[in-house]
Amino acid sequence: TEIAFGDLFLDDVRAWREALCARLGWTPVFPLFGRDTTQLAREMIDGGLQAALCCVDTQQLDASFSGRAFDAALLADLPPGCDPCGERGEFHTLVHGGPMFTAPLPITRGEQVMRDGRFAYTDYFSAAE
Repeated sequence: TEIAFGDLFLDDVRAWREALCARLGWTPVFPLFGRDTTQLAREMIDGGLQAALCCVDTQQLDASFSGRAFDAALLADLPPGCDPCGERGEFHTLVHGGPMFTAPLPITRGEQVMRDGRFAYTDYFSAAE
């Protein structure tokens, strides 16, 4: 009857989720909402999260960021105004390891392609296949 969301600060998204959950009779939980995203990004990396940027909105961030590891070097290279957690749609990640995993998922990086005229995607595949 409860469902958790990783939303950080977008009030309109939270309101939409709350309305949807109310119709379903569920209670939404937002444990990260309102957290400082610079601090949160550092905590995730310091805590052992392993992720890679798999999609970049090139209207907000250069395409060269697609495919990069989500690490301290990436955070240092992000331009001013870019949310370090990508909460404004700057980027999306593929999480492939961390304390919540029994073992890291083996991945292989595929090609990088531009889709819809603005989104730089880097494909990833299971290296176990």
